[in-house]
Amino acid sequence: MSTLAQGKAAQARFSQEEWEARVNLAACYRLVDHYDMCDMIYNHISLQVPGEPEAFLINPFGLMYSEITASSLLKVDIDGKVLYNPWSDYSINKAGYVIHSAIHAARHDVRCIVHTHTPNGMAVSALKCGLLPITQTAMRFGKVAYHDYEGVAVDEDERERLVADLGDCEVMILRNHGLLAVGATVQQAFNNIYRLERSCRAQILAMSCNTPLETPDPGVVARTNEQLRLQPSADAPGTQKPYGILEWPAMLRMLDKKDPSYKE
Repeated sequence: MSTLAQGKAAQARFSQEEWEARVNLAACYRLVDHYDMCDMIYNHISLQVPGEPEAFLINPFGLMYSEITASSLLKVDIDGKVLYNPWSDYSINKAGYVIHSAIHAARHDVRCIVHTHTPNGMAVSALKCGLLPITQTAMRFGKVAYHDYEGVAVDEDERERLVADLGDCEVMILRNHGLLAVGATVQQAFNNIYRLERSCRAQILAMSCNTPLETPDPGVVARTNEQLRLQPSADAPGTQKPYGILEWPAMLRMLDKKDPSYKE
C-alpha cells in the first residue's frame, strides 16, 4: 500500500507489547534524526520483538528517519524472512539485515542495535588511533570494539566476524565506515550512540587544533568509567539504573512537542 492506516487502526494489528516496542523504536529513529545522526534513507536501527527472540523490527529502506512511525516498521526474522511489511515499494536494506541479524542471533543480552554514518564517526573510524579517552564523555566507554572494513556489509559470511569483533562491548567502530551501538533496551542503545557520536565529535574538534592532546592517566580513565558506567536511580536510593532510562521520558516529551506522529 502507498499510505498507512491511522495509528489506532494500525495498532490493532499488534500485541500491546509489540506496539509499545514499535513506538519506542520509532521515537529512537526520530531522535537520531533530531540530533543530526542520520544519513538520508540509509543506516538502520533494530529492536527485538518482545516475546519473539527470532524476530526484530527495522526501518523500510526508502523512508527518511523523520518519516518513521510505529506502524511503518518492518518485522523480519533472523533468517531474513519479512513477517510484516505495510509497503509495496519498500523492504529491508540488505546491509541492515546482515549486520542486525548477526548481532541479534548472537547477543541475547542485546535487544536494540543502532548503526550510523555521521561525519565525525566516519572520521574517527579512519584514524589508526581510534577513539581516544580525552574527554569525560569518551571515558564513558571502558571498552570500544573495532571491525575492519570488508566492503559494503552485504555478504552474510561477514556476520561471524562482526559478532566476534563486537564481543561483549556496547559500542563498536566500523573501520572506514561508521559507528555501531547496542543496548538491552532502546533507551540504552540510543544513549550509547549519542555519547559515542559526541565523543567522536569532540575528538575531531580537538585534533583539528593541531596542538598536543592532554590524555588523563589510565588509572583516572578507569576510575571515571566506573563512576559513569551507571546512573543513580531515583526510584531506589542506593542503587543505580542503566543509562538512557532517566532521560527517556524527557526525550519523548520533546518529540511530542515537535511532532507526535512517530506514535502512529
